[in-house]
Amino acid sequence: MRAGAPRVLFVIPGAADGSSMIFARRQAESLARQGVEVDQFHLRSRTSLLELAREWRRFRRRVRRMNPQVIHAQFGTMTAWFAAWAVTLSNRRRPLVITYRGSDLNPEPQGAQWQARLRAAAGRVLSQLAALRASRIVCVSRELRGRLWWRRDIAVVMPSGVDAEVFRPQPRTRARGHVGWDDSERVVLFNAGHDPGLKRLDLARRAVELVQAFLDRVRLEVLDGRTPPDRMPELLNAADCLLLTSDREGSSTILQEALACNLPVVSVNAGDSAERLAGVRHSAVVERDPAVIAAELARVLQVPVRSNGREKAREFSAQRIAGELYRIYVELGTGAGCAQAPQRTHSHA
Repeated sequence: MRAGAPRVLFVIPGAADGSSMIFARRQAESLARQGVEVDQFHLRSRTSLLELAREWRRFRRRVRRMNPQVIHAQFGTMTAWFAAWAVTLSNRRRPLVITYRGSDLNPEPQGAQWQARLRAAAGRVLSQLAALRASRIVCVSRELRGRLWWRRDIAVVMPSGVDAEVFRPQPRTRARGHVGWDDSERVVLFNAGHDPGLKRLDLARRAVELVQAFLDRVRLEVLDGRTPPDRMPELLNAADCLLLTSDREGSSTILQEALACNLPVVSVNAGDSAERLAGVRHSAVVERDPAVIAAELARVLQVPVRSNGREKAREFSAQRIAGELYRIYVELGTGAGCAQAPQRTHSHA
């Protein structure tokens, strides 16, 4: 650990294992490589007042033990609100950084049940109120920054970042051998996550059905949020195309991972997909219409060719994002001897 390195405590919603908030955990690893001392506090409950009281006591013990110079909430809603109150009630006022990632500021899609809409609305209010306590705000897309009610002047736009050494092109045939797919199939990869309604799995299935009517051996491979993170590079390299049909996005991490692997992408205009896919060959941003999506999928699948997406990997490399966050921590006055951020070394994109 470099002398005078910032000490930062991440507040992350959910469990400390599996694929939940894996991008936040990977960001902590990237920052550690830049010289930041990072600890992670996983907020295990965000709905039960009794459990939140217990988490508060556990959090205070963690803060006393680590004595962080910055608290960084890795999501809005109750996670950011919890961190904001922790900063407010602490004997020592520490800077608070909040990263907003999508559903914490985006409106609930039409058609959701009223209970889900009410829950989402309450979460968005907590997100906005927490922003009032923030010293710096990170939004993963320009669209999200525009949804802030206030404090836009302290908000920066920064995606989560992808490790270009982990997500890199591999021979498609070799990747298929590892994941067990037939080499003659045309595979469309789709990440339904834990909310297939929001990701519009119905629209993806309809589009692929239309393609199957005039192209042989086309298959939709649906990821349901339980895929082990270490399998993702091989799945992306084994697929022929990534499809995104979400109603709302922040900044799609899997889209960035696909680009780093040179996997073609067909996406609706959600979050920052148009910005990420600008200038990328064999990829497209399309309307939310199954026939339009199907036509573009068919074009991409008919003659399988990899994209040039890796040329854009520097825009969202984990190393670059970690360097930018380091600078934010330093600007907030974190620790003596931190006046200089670490030298950037570009990843091999």
